[in-house]
Amino acid sequence: MRLSGTYGLVCAAWYPSERQTVEEALAAGDVDRRTAADLGYTALPVSADTAPPDMAVAAGQRVLERGDCPARTLSMVLHASVHHQGHDAWSAPHYIADRLSAHHAVPIGLLQQCNGGAIGIELAVSRLQGDPQAGPALVTTGDRFLMPSWHRWRTDYGMAAGDAGTAVLVHRGDELPSDLTLHALATTVASELEVMHRGEDELNADPLGHGPMIDVRRPKRHFVRSIGVDHFTKLAHDRIREAVREALASCGLAPDDPRLRHAVLPRLGAKAMAEAYVPPLTESVAAPLLDLGRATGHLGAGDLNASLADLANGDRLEPGQYALVLNGGGGFTFTAAVVSRPEPKRPPGRRTARTTDPSTGEPT
Repeated sequence: MRLSGTYGLVCAAWYPSERQTVEEALAAGDVDRRTAADLGYTALPVSADTAPPDMAVAAGQRVLERGDCPARTLSMVLHASVHHQGHDAWSAPHYIADRLSAHHAVPIGLLQQCNGGAIGIELAVSRLQGDPQAGPALVTTGDRFLMPSWHRWRTDYGMAAGDAGTAVLVHRGDELPSDLTLHALATTVASELEVMHRGEDELNADPLGHGPMIDVRRPKRHFVRSIGVDHFTKLAHDRIREAVREALASCGLAPDDPRLRHAVLPRLGAKAMAEAYVPPLTESVAAPLLDLGRATGHLGAGDLNASLADLANGDRLEPGQYALVLNGGGGFTFTAAVVSRPEPKRPPGRRTARTTDPSTGEPT
């Protein structure tokens, strides 16, 4: 999408204190050594006690405080998730808005699989561009992957799942303090790949109607047998290159611009990223690849948003430097975002004092 100006982002991620290391997973029989090597994770955050919407609330409280943004001024609360949110036939986005006291915000739930957080930012920007009177928008994600419905190491190929909540506050330019400046967003689509997560299954009437545990590996095996992994790889590479090209062009950055400091990968397993994401990304930009997910695992709908939080809170970007953050999600959609570290601002009305050396009278 073409942005009318730039947008400020305030970003945070909330992780539970408990971790399952890969050594503990191997000892428990949760993963075999070959799979663990292919994934390349060192540990996964595990939330035994905190539900996904509460993780999102915790992250949301952080960004509202840091962004000096009263919750009553929010125009939207968009919440994205992949797995169970803690209750059935119930709205987690409304719960999050209420817990944050965002009583004038419109709560919206997003089911965009693993690209949900990225799509939430895109929709937030669309709201702000379309309604000049709209207040800032908050995008949250929250996912927790527990048995018996989801085995964090075995339910899917190419990833293991960590638990976390994220929040990104989106506002116009200089309205509020910003961790990052958003310059571009581009999303591409390959809807014909939805079958990868459905296989030959009929659409059933009940949750978990295809088995007592969610098993994404089974429909993926059918996809590989009937269509072939090369079909997915070609489409994914094409769509990723297209998203990166569009994002860079829309903010005037060349692929080899020295200001582009990082190209940030999703938080998938190392082998899966090497096959699906690394080739088109290295073909599209000269910036070094940055992998932020080895100690978190794949965070459901929150990968891109958690990476924004890492860029915001660390020293990986200096003022004036840019990062391209890439993500994808089942269905499929692929999103590329370009952000920068804003230049520090002088307090209003202050000027740099001009002094002289008393011995020479020369300026210092």
